Amino acid sequence: MAYDNNMSGALFRNERKETEKQPDYTGECEVRGEKLKISAWINESKSGKKYMSLKFSEPYQGENKVETAAAVDGEVPF
Repeated sequence: MAYDNNMSGALFRNERKETEKQPDYTGECEVRGEKLKISAWINESKSGKKYMSLKFSEPYQGENKVETAAAVDGEVPF
Protein backbone atom coordinates (compact mmCIF):
# COMPACT_ATOMS: atom_id res chain seq x y z
CA MET A 1 0.00 0.00 0.00
CA ALA A 2 1.36 3.44 -0.98
CA TYR A 3 2.03 6.06 1.70
CA ASP A 4 -0.75 8.67 1.91
CA ASN A 5 0.97 12.06 2.21
CA ASN A 6 -2.33 13.99 2.30
CA MET A 7 -2.80 16.49 5.15
CA SER A 8 0.90 16.39 6.07
CA GLY A 9 4.18 18.07 5.22
CA ALA A 10 7.66 18.97 6.44
CA LEU A 11 9.70 22.09 7.20
CA PHE A 12 13.47 22.46 6.89
CA ARG A 13 15.76 25.23 8.15
CA ASN A 14 16.48 27.78 5.39
CA GLU A 15 20.27 27.50 5.17
CA ARG A 16 20.40 30.26 2.51
CA LYS A 17 18.56 32.97 4.49
CA GLU A 18 20.21 36.36 3.87
CA THR A 19 17.56 38.90 4.99
CA GLU A 20 14.90 39.04 7.72
CA LYS A 21 12.16 38.95 5.08
CA GLN A 22 13.23 35.50 3.92
CA PRO A 23 11.67 32.60 5.84
CA ASP A 24 13.52 30.80 8.63
CA TYR A 25 12.07 27.48 7.46
CA THR A 26 10.67 26.24 4.14
CA GLY A 27 9.02 23.06 3.00
CA GLU A 28 6.08 21.45 1.26
CA CYS A 29 2.78 19.93 2.27
CA GLU A 30 -0.21 18.29 0.65
CA VAL A 31 -3.75 19.39 1.53
CA ARG A 32 -6.72 17.60 -0.04
CA GLY A 33 -4.48 16.36 -2.85
CA GLU A 34 -3.00 19.81 -3.63
CA LYS A 35 0.74 20.31 -3.10
CA LEU A 36 1.63 23.60 -1.42
CA LYS A 37 4.83 25.41 -0.45
CA ILE A 38 5.22 26.40 3.23
CA SER A 39 7.29 29.35 4.47
CA ALA A 40 7.75 29.87 8.22
CA TRP A 41 9.23 32.68 10.31
CA ILE A 42 10.11 32.49 14.00
CA ASN A 43 8.67 35.53 15.79
CA GLU A 44 8.21 36.73 19.34
CA SER A 45 4.96 38.13 20.72
CA LYS A 46 4.79 41.32 22.80
CA SER A 47 4.62 39.13 25.92
CA GLY A 48 7.89 37.41 24.89
CA LYS A 49 6.38 34.11 23.76
CA LYS A 50 7.98 32.60 20.63
CA TYR A 51 5.77 31.39 17.78
CA MET A 52 5.95 30.47 14.08
CA SER A 53 4.17 32.52 11.44
CA LEU A 54 3.25 30.43 8.37
CA LYS A 55 2.49 31.24 4.75
CA PHE A 56 1.15 28.71 2.25
CA SER A 57 1.54 29.24 -1.50
CA GLU A 58 1.50 27.33 -4.75
CA PRO A 59 4.83 25.62 -5.50
CA TYR A 60 7.26 27.45 -7.78
CA GLN A 61 6.88 26.14 -11.32
CA GLY A 62 9.86 27.88 -12.92
CA GLU A 63 9.65 28.60 -16.64
CA ASN A 64 6.92 25.98 -17.17
CA LYS A 65 4.35 28.36 -15.68
CA VAL A 66 5.29 31.10 -18.19
CA GLU A 67 5.20 28.65 -21.10
CA THR A 68 1.77 27.40 -20.05
CA ALA A 69 0.40 30.95 -19.84
CA ALA A 70 1.86 31.76 -23.28
CA ALA A 71 0.27 28.67 -24.80
CA VAL A 72 -3.13 29.61 -23.38
CA ASP A 73 -2.95 33.26 -24.50
CA GLY A 74 -1.35 32.44 -27.85
CA GLU A 75 1.32 35.11 -27.26
CA VAL A 76 5.05 34.95 -26.77
CA PRO A 77 5.97 36.22 -23.24
CA PHE A 78 8.75 38.68 -24.24
